[in-house]
Amino acid sequence: MQHPVRPCLTSLVLLAMAALPATPARAVDRPPYYKVFQFPPDQIPRIDGDASDWNIVPDSYAVGMDQMVDDTKTYAKPDPQILDAKVRVGWVKGLNRLYFLYEAYKSYWDFSRPGLDSDIFELVVDGDRSGGKFIARWRPDPNVPEFDAYFAMQGYTAQNYHIFTPPLDKDWCMAWGPQQWLKEFPYANHACKYDFKPGEAGKLTLEFYITPFDLASPDGPEKSKETQLVENNLVSLCWAILDYRGPEPAKHMFWNLSSVHTMYGDASLLLPFKLMPLEPQFVKPFEAKWTFQVVDMAKRLVAFQDQSRGKVTSWHWDFGDGTSSTEQNPQHAYKDPGNYIVVLDIAGPAGKSRFSRVWDVTLK
Repeated sequence: MQHPVRPCLTSLVLLAMAALPATPARAVDRPPYYKVFQFPPDQIPRIDGDASDWNIVPDSYAVGMDQMVDDTKTYAKPDPQILDAKVRVGWVKGLNRLYFLYEAYKSYWDFSRPGLDSDIFELVVDGDRSGGKFIARWRPDPNVPEFDAYFAMQGYTAQNYHIFTPPLDKDWCMAWGPQQWLKEFPYANHACKYDFKPGEAGKLTLEFYITPFDLASPDGPEKSKETQLVENNLVSLCWAILDYRGPEPAKHMFWNLSSVHTMYGDASLLLPFKLMPLEPQFVKPFEAKWTFQVVDMAKRLVAFQDQSRGKVTSWHWDFGDGTSSTEQNPQHAYKDPGNYIVVLDIAGPAGKSRFSRVWDVTLK
């Protein structure tokens, strides 16, 4: 079976670049990293194409056309009358998902044909920032047939999604590699809204999430390793907007967030995105929190870890067995087995706070 690969699309773009007069590449002032907004767990965006869930995301998280370069060198700078787009990225602590909101106005939408020659939002993700090439065309051993390399390496350490905008009668995206399960629920989900026909102008709203994988196997998620998304960590991302304007190659634009066209198959060319903490308005300024770990079950030794927010000047632990401690991070050995209610009281300039766990500490 012939698998979908990119040569036809790349050839069209390269033809366009060769056919047009050279325009100097535009210098882009990029930040040290782009920001990924942390949604509170009670405000996770619903994947329905309605952008109102994203109203809580500050404008500082939006990545606009001012950060993108036209690889075809047709335009020295973006023209909002032709294409105006912005992207916001989000995450939720405890879920290994990256959420995206892509909003774009185009003066001409091209999506009537069944293949890759249609308007596309192309996303590349390298969750653990391992870098390197991840497509068969750039296999390290040229003696290995490209078909074999496709199944042996493509999409393993980084993933590429060609998302059709809009898909019309196509699947919502092409996951570029043999791991087709990547684009299926629950590892991905999507929705888009638009009110234009092929060839017309209009605005499209695309909302989706994907699950990044440090290792994505064609044999399925059970043989794969999800990227663990951790607050303040960096992930590598990049995207491109493939702007089609009819069958002529010279009218195909390739707006790239990376300054290097070949980011689509080389994760070393992606850009850093930081998994941000909650914005201050979603965080209680003073709150008691704690966790624990059983260090030695035979000795019933438990280590308690303070995770309180705000300036704390005093701690009082009630271990639930008639004993207590004023240490910040105490260890306690229980004499008897049982289920214990442990309470932490904290105090500080902002007041007092209490947090208890009921029977979480269970010892034999």
